[in-house]
Amino acid sequence: MTQRAKTEAGSREQGAEPAHRGLSAAEVAERVSRGEVNDVPVRSSRSTADIVRSNVFTRFNAIIGVLFVIILIVGPIQDGLFGFVIVANTGIGIIQELRAKKTLDSLAVIGESRPTVRRDGKAAEIPTSEVVLGDVIELGPGDKVIVDGEVLESDGLEIDESLLTGEADPVVKKPGEKVMSGSFVVAGGGAFTATKVGREAYAAQLAEEASRFTLVHSELRTGISQILKYVTWMMVPTAIGLILSHLFTLNMAGDEAVRRMVAGIVPMIPEGLVLLTSVAFAIGVIRLGRKKCLVQELPAIEGLARVDVVCLDKTGTLTEGGMDVSELRPLDDADEGRIKQVLGALGASDPRPNASLQAIIDAYPAEDGWRSTDALPFSSARKYSGAALQSPDGEQTTWLLGAPDVLLPSGDDALAEVDDLNAQGLRVLLLARAERDLHDSAIADHVRPTALVVLEQRLRPDAMDTLRYFEEQGVQAKVISGDNAVSVGAVATKLGMPGAESPVDARKLPADQEEMGKVLEGGAVFGRVTPQQKRDMVGALQKRGHNVAMTGDGVNDVLALKDADIGVSMGAGSEATKAVAQIVLLNNSFATLPSVVAEGRRVIGNITRVATLFLTKTVYSVLLAILVACCQIPYPYLPRHLTLLSTLTIGVPAFFLALAPNKERAKPHFVRRVMRYAVPSGLIIGLAAFATYLLARSHYDGPDALPAETSAATLTLFLSAMWVLAIIARPYTWWRIGLVLAMALGFLIVLVVPWLQNFFDLKLVGTTMPWAAVGIAAAAAVLLEVAWRVVGRRFPA
Repeated sequence: MTQRAKTEAGSREQGAEPAHRGLSAAEVAERVSRGEVNDVPVRSSRSTADIVRSNVFTRFNAIIGVLFVIILIVGPIQDGLFGFVIVANTGIGIIQELRAKKTLDSLAVIGESRPTVRRDGKAAEIPTSEVVLGDVIELGPGDKVIVDGEVLESDGLEIDESLLTGEADPVVKKPGEKVMSGSFVVAGGGAFTATKVGREAYAAQLAEEASRFTLVHSELRTGISQILKYVTWMMVPTAIGLILSHLFTLNMAGDEAVRRMVAGIVPMIPEGLVLLTSVAFAIGVIRLGRKKCLVQELPAIEGLARVDVVCLDKTGTLTEGGMDVSELRPLDDADEGRIKQVLGALGASDPRPNASLQAIIDAYPAEDGWRSTDALPFSSARKYSGAALQSPDGEQTTWLLGAPDVLLPSGDDALAEVDDLNAQGLRVLLLARAERDLHDSAIADHVRPTALVVLEQRLRPDAMDTLRYFEEQGVQAKVISGDNAVSVGAVATKLGMPGAESPVDARKLPADQEEMGKVLEGGAVFGRVTPQQKRDMVGALQKRGHNVAMTGDGVNDVLALKDADIGVSMGAGSEATKAVAQIVLLNNSFATLPSVVAEGRRVIGNITRVATLFLTKTVYSVLLAILVACCQIPYPYLPRHLTLLSTLTIGVPAFFLALAPNKERAKPHFVRRVMRYAVPSGLIIGLAAFATYLLARSHYDGPDALPAETSAATLTLFLSAMWVLAIIARPYTWWRIGLVLAMALGFLIVLVVPWLQNFFDLKLVGTTMPWAAVGIAAAAAVLLEVAWRVVGRRFPA
């Protein structure tokens, strides 16, 4: 049970009967039987049918499927091996995404909101899906309105409807007024009755958008799609050119011409690249799921790896949620005993205390005889709360509890004392007696300071290591907090954060975003930041070209989380923050963030590596098809040859390389970075293989010349492609070296085992041409090394 539920339960035990008892068990059963239930499933992932459909019915699977059927018709079966490889790859993709779905669905259940519903006069937390039409649902700060309804009770209830209307200012709700699902509470509390549930409520659409498993808005996937589009355009004219030249110019038999055409087309398709990207992301979801990290939008793994600024909210991120009262300092000779009684009464006046007030409640329990006649809940915009109290002797007084630098005028003597305490990393609240009505807009301008309540915050033990990780990785950390700037700076200094010794009061920040961005880049700690300012600060950093991640757990973080490139919420945070965040840390540990960054960098770095392998094959395949068509000679390879080479030089090694550890920093311009290596590598390999083929055509003659020519050309192509693999596999580790050697051994086995020679139609004839093929491959390897070094120097990433 949450602290709010415990507090409310305690108040009811003391005899506070709720005004609205809610539905009875019989009424709930009746509504369930009529289907008036909030039965919208929480979707954290695609359905099984969607996963199967997206992996099977792809553009390239369709092309390859047609080519596979053609080969099955003209035979032999070994030329159709590429079809079986695609079936296996698609199966792997489906299995991995189903595993990721299972992980996401189980995490979504853990992180699912459980609204407090009042039935038979008793409040209890129930799953969202069990809410029925007419239920009385209680609300407190940070709660998300899960269904549409009408307000029954209001205790200073303020609702933020910015996710619906775009209007950032909270709306005060009174009994009888409408509340819309998708909005959330920023201050006060109350209760409402559900008037629309299930798919009729706006929440159904919001939940769909907030927690869907997506594969879009990713630079990796966008880049790959762009590449595949260009490949598709090249395939059709190439296929037509190959079939026409083989049929009419070379007068080749129809079945043989079709096999050669298929052999020229199939290797152009980097079909495994799409699969490996999906698999890498899916495995990333599974790995993070084991660390209780819910990735609500899949590209968030990639997105967080690209951020260069992470904005942190102090409370709940650098510090733990709980606090302790370390000292009480009366002002102007105020009676300490009386102060404790007032603090106890103030705590009892708020049924939904925040962390600061909960610490006061724990330190100063409410005494008998004190009664709250009116209350003003805490608001992050106001920076204070208040209550109108009646003492046991009948005296009526009004009190405020909040930020000293907000409640006291500039230059007040008490502020110097507050600054000293803040400099020690302590949090200070001012208890002040107000002279005006509690709801007077100018109440804070006329107060009599009575005491300073000194609170000690609990630092997260893992925060220092996490901040150090971001510093080492070149990611700037910015602490953005609503608390006093000096106090926040002291906390950050204790954690060893660079720049924390010069905190900035956000009230002095320039309003112009360009000027604000300059200040933000130079500072590390910002205090007294309003919710709207948090949003403006994220926008200012983005305008200056930064990729910004925002972490938070309170309602005051929602707007900034929504606008940031990546929003990260704590699992114990408000429902509103979890609804708009792409990543939810269900274990409430800031230390999980480096794991997400590392996972994203692994995916981006490895996919960039293996994409070079796939696209090198595409380039040399297109080049060979063009050269063959222009020279009016038979295509040198059969489909089985290129299936073998693709499996050994790309397919198998790419699968392992895509899942290997990789700590390289994520860099932009994916397509450009891949093509700058793939194009020269593909051209060198294609020219080397074609040169061997032409040399073999002049060396061999007779009816069996073509298989010998093909075997020599295949040897050059394999050795050259293996050298690219050897370059991609750097820096070498024992398993990377073993992987390259295992692929080389696999090809050697094919060359020496008789039945494999016959199956793949590969047999080296004589010694002159095979050694010539090796020599040409060696020359290609030298050129590949030179090209990679030149490209790396002249076109740095």
